[in-house]
Amino acid sequence: MDIDPRRLRYLLAVARAGGVLAAADEMQMTPSAVSQQIARLERETDRVLMTRTTHGSALTPEGHALAEAALQIEQTLASVQVRLERADAEIQGTMRLGGFQSFLAVVVAPQLAQWKRQLPGVHFEVVESEPEPLMRALKDGDLDAAIVELDAEDSPKRVPAGMIEVPLLDEPWKLVVPAGTLASDVAELGRLALPWLGMGFSGASAHAVARLRRASGMNQSTVHRYFATQTALALVAAGEGMALIPMLALQGASQDGIETLDVPGLGTRRIVLRSYSRGKQANNLVTTMTGLLHEAVAHLSQDGTENV
Repeated sequence: MDIDPRRLRYLLAVARAGGVLAAADEMQMTPSAVSQQIARLERETDRVLMTRTTHGSALTPEGHALAEAALQIEQTLASVQVRLERADAEIQGTMRLGGFQSFLAVVVAPQLAQWKRQLPGVHFEVVESEPEPLMRALKDGDLDAAIVELDAEDSPKRVPAGMIEVPLLDEPWKLVVPAGTLASDVAELGRLALPWLGMGFSGASAHAVARLRRASGMNQSTVHRYFATQTALALVAAGEGMALIPMLALQGASQDGIETLDVPGLGTRRIVLRSYSRGKQANNLVTTMTGLLHEAVAHLSQDGTENV
């Protein structure tokens, strides 16, 4: 099997955007050009990588496997780029990074001491907040970069003019239910007597639950509102309902009284880094930060965190 690795980026774009049309729009190409590149990749691999559906295009299992390989290549190249740039010049300044609880706690915080040793000229400031305040702070220049979560299956939205968005991680949603609950597919979710627990803001989890409601015809009510994963897990353990929580947020969380189910059709959560171009020094800091985050995410993958 002789694959031209340059074609993998087209397959990865389709996986991220959710279809050929959206991928072509993001890559500023025609849909026909994207389809032709994937068709050539199919001939090179002798595998069907993409199929047409009533809702557009969908990757086959073989297509997802190649897209995962493309993501790993992208992360490796980003890490190498950072190392090369460190050799060219000393990076200095303040890196103000905003994000949400699970990513900051599981990925960023454990790496801060090492980053400070690697980059003694950089002062790191971490800010935890909700999506809308993060985007306002980023736009106003109070943050240099912001980590945002999205439901990968939701319709992709165009980022504001001038904003740069770099994918960091795709990870599976997990259905968290009280211990002893059984569900093997999305259709069975509609027959569960459990209500949903609701996120306290319109985040990626809320979008994912809304998508599942549409797919399965669920009419369960939504009870309670939570911000922290630990609150959601405590409510689930008490038998109050079920919740859709990404794998990263479950790292190190108490599992007493709950079960996590891998139900086909739950989809994935996408984590991206957003920034604006604000001059050479600021851009160098953001580029360096992007590479550090890619390295940290790759380390998580090696330790067993699934990456789609």
